[in-house]
Amino acid sequence: MIKVAFFDTKEYDRASFEQYNEDVGVSFKFLETKLTEDTADLAKGYDAVCVFVNDTVNAAVIDKLYGFGIKMIALRCAGYNNVDVKHAFGKIHIVHVPAYSPYAVAEHAMAMLLASVRRIHKAYNRTREFNFSLSGLTGFDFHGKTVGVIGAGKIGRIFIDICRGFGMHILVYDRYPADKDNEYVELDELFARSDIISIHCPLTDETRHMIDRNAITKMKKGVVIVNTSRGGLIDAEALLEGIKSRKIGAACLDVYEEEADVFFEDRSGHIMDDELLSRLISMPNVIVTSHQAFLTEEALNNIAETTVTNIKSCFENNGICNNELCYRCGNIEQCKKERKEKCF
Repeated sequence: MIKVAFFDTKEYDRASFEQYNEDVGVSFKFLETKLTEDTADLAKGYDAVCVFVNDTVNAAVIDKLYGFGIKMIALRCAGYNNVDVKHAFGKIHIVHVPAYSPYAVAEHAMAMLLASVRRIHKAYNRTREFNFSLSGLTGFDFHGKTVGVIGAGKIGRIFIDICRGFGMHILVYDRYPADKDNEYVELDELFARSDIISIHCPLTDETRHMIDRNAITKMKKGVVIVNTSRGGLIDAEALLEGIKSRKIGAACLDVYEEEADVFFEDRSGHIMDDELLSRLISMPNVIVTSHQAFLTEEALNNIAETTVTNIKSCFENNGICNNELCYRCGNIEQCKKERKEKCF
């Protein structure tokens, strides 16, 4: 039996993973606490740990887990910016879930965009108070507008298909263009021409704060920005300044750079310490959801199934792990796919 310490457990995690508990040779210990250097001791006696986006998997945590004999870290998400993959190389295998449901995230991005542009969230609140005035609810047609999509991976391409269904003109920026069906442009051109910008790329050292003060100055007045990827892709202070100056017409944020101690928790009875987030939420043209774009039944089931398969592959295939993040050649996600052998 492979014993796994499961950190940062939520009710929906337990529901999707319990169906696999022990029946397939994997036993989960569900822990509500996040993984940090202080809580890593809870992993003693286990073979692996399972973590999510706001768990801390830095060098200190990795060294602790390695000292406890942990063989692998299974991320139940696609992103891995919270993991020191380079430091883990040669010590602990790191696996992730590269594609749980790209439809879930792309559809949520469009749902936020529709709600924002057509003021649906405002209309909902009004009518609950029997206020049926239409004043201040004017939106704009999507048809004929230009949407700039940053990142043409699986999620980005599905979002592009959705936008195409609305009759929108599509610009795409991606460092590695993968098709000829879309108009690929440089980032500055995308900023300058887009009425709407939606971000669908990973957070890396190169992409951190790709939307900053300088980028915002290049954008159209009234641009709508959507981010369902990682909070660190946007400089939140610059975003707030752009909103206050009326340069940015609206923002739809499912992620936030400093979300780790806020999102996924009920903070309704607490004073919000993060003044920047409080100010963003208070803006009438900002919609914030708490990293819920992935949250569909299909995605949760796919995450659980893939995570369990990843774990079993590492222990049953002599270290050749499904969906491993390997630092051997620096090309983290592609390395093992090209070599088709274990990373170490």
